[in-house]
Amino acid sequence: MAGSTNAMLVGARRGRAGDMSDGTRGARATGPLAAVAAAFTLAQLLIVHPGMGLGWDETVYVSQYSSQAPAAYFSAPRARGISLLVAPISAWSSSTALLRIYLALLSGLALFLALRAWRGLFPVRVLALAGGLFASLWVTLFYGPQAMPNYWVAVGALAAAACFLRARADFRDRAALWGLAASGALMAWMRPTDAVWATLPLLALALYRRLWRPLAFLLTGLVSGAAEWVIEAYVGYGGLAQRLSDGSAIQGGLGWHVAVADQLRSLGGRALCRPCTGAMPAPVVTVWWLVLPLFAVFGLVVAVRARRTAVTLVPLACGATAAFPYLFMIGYAAPRFLLPAYALLALPVAAALVHLVTAPGRAWRPVALTLVALGLAGHLAVQYAVLEHTVDRTTQTRRGWARTAAELHHLGVGPPCLVTGHDAIPIAFYAGCSSAATAGHNANSTAAVIAGTARRMPVATLVTTGKRPPAYARDWQFVPLGALRIYYAGPAAGS
Repeated sequence: MAGSTNAMLVGARRGRAGDMSDGTRGARATGPLAAVAAAFTLAQLLIVHPGMGLGWDETVYVSQYSSQAPAAYFSAPRARGISLLVAPISAWSSSTALLRIYLALLSGLALFLALRAWRGLFPVRVLALAGGLFASLWVTLFYGPQAMPNYWVAVGALAAAACFLRARADFRDRAALWGLAASGALMAWMRPTDAVWATLPLLALALYRRLWRPLAFLLTGLVSGAAEWVIEAYVGYGGLAQRLSDGSAIQGGLGWHVAVADQLRSLGGRALCRPCTGAMPAPVVTVWWLVLPLFAVFGLVVAVRARRTAVTLVPLACGATAAFPYLFMIGYAAPRFLLPAYALLALPVAAALVHLVTAPGRAWRPVALTLVALGLAGHLAVQYAVLEHTVDRTTQTRRGWARTAAELHHLGVGPPCLVTGHDAIPIAFYAGCSSAATAGHNANSTAAVIAGTARRMPVATLVTTGKRPPAYARDWQFVPLGALRIYYAGPAAGS
């Protein structure tokens, strides 16, 4: 196993030396990967249009360093990596379009760098196909330009696996070692617990094989990326154990929960499936998800026969551990949770597909090529249909939040102001207000504090039709707005 990896990496280094003397070879090695990344960026800008408003979680992350609204309550499971990533835009501009373009460009560059790290470990055609498979998933395209952390964990995990294999083969490869540290830091910066699950096989293999230098660099990256989250746990959450406990409670209590069916239900375009009820999407929407592990295992079988086991087994194992907590330890589902697994599994799947169209004899090769091409074309059509439906529905929801914010301004509830109640966090952000809750996962205030705030600034409470307002708001003025009633009070409200 080690010998085959070393041989491939020696070949890769020779190839790189040749690239330096022949620019054409270098373009052939990276051109297809750059094309995939560019197509991914362009597809985000064209399909997930930059004008789509910010989502619930996005408003939390963006508000931490935003010029548009005060920082929203930051619950225990969240990490500030994505907030810092978007801060160069959000700190001075309230333009959602500008933020989307910025993230689309960054996500395309990140995909290119992650795929490039695998050069020499897999043929370029396999890497280009793997990148295309991952980048064409509706969930990848949908979340690539959004201020959400999951995509960045995915590209970090993809790069980390490649850098680990390179460092394992040559401890003197400083680029691989520092790349491993940077990838680990990126993942932990975004979602510390996800970073641990995604790198668990790397940590185990490093300990088993006594790969002390790769282990040290990976741990350094993970620790440096998670440092802020750990420090914040002691400063604001009662300690690390308490923050982990609170995070578990917010997620419904981590334990043995089989969420496979929940993930299947979410594939139809549900951003959050909680509670995850209702009918399954049509089989044509879910078939790719069901065959994904089969093709990944077939890719491993092909690698074993070719004596390239380690190069395929590492991303397969990392993808499996990255997916495990979201398939078997959480009581709800969101398709973005599995992005790291999709990125890693795309490599053995692509290797399997390339093998199918190149391995058969001359007579059967056109048949295999036709079947694979038809399968991929159908897959792309389904992904586009789900993406278009998801973007349209999401855009309508976010326009509804914007209309509510506009109505709040019309009622005199404008900055500085406070919004509580139904969908308070995103609507408050759109209105430029603070948000507050007295119960639930985002509880950060009390009824007495909210009532007192109404004597100093405009306050609005959003109540769905048919429900009673909280006691502090029952004497306030109210207006109906669609399925909501807006109760409002304060010095400037209604003026």
